[in-house]
Amino acid sequence: MYAVVDDRNQQYRVQPGDRIQIHLRAGVAEGDAITFDKVCVLGGEGAGKIGTPFVSGASVTGKVVRQLKGPKVITGKWKRRKNSRRRRGFRAQYTVVQIESING
Repeated sequence: MYAVVDDRNQQYRVQPGDRIQIHLRAGVAEGDAITFDKVCVLGGEGAGKIGTPFVSGASVTGKVVRQLKGPKVITGKWKRRKNSRRRRGFRAQYTVVQIESING
């Protein structure tokens, strides 16, 4: 069985046992449970359900594994002959969630 979950306008296709990397959830610690209530599609063996926009009564539960930082992205811009240079770095923060079960 699989589900397509909407988490803050990002959609993920998940199955029990999968680990997904979502944008940082502030206020959660390792081992906490997370419930995704916005399920767009339920599928698997037999018939599936497609939500309009979400499947009513369906949810996906997961457990926070860890929180980490992504790779550093460095951007820069410059103008020739003007002695104008800008350099800026950015590291996105993520929460890794292990999917426990799909209810629906």
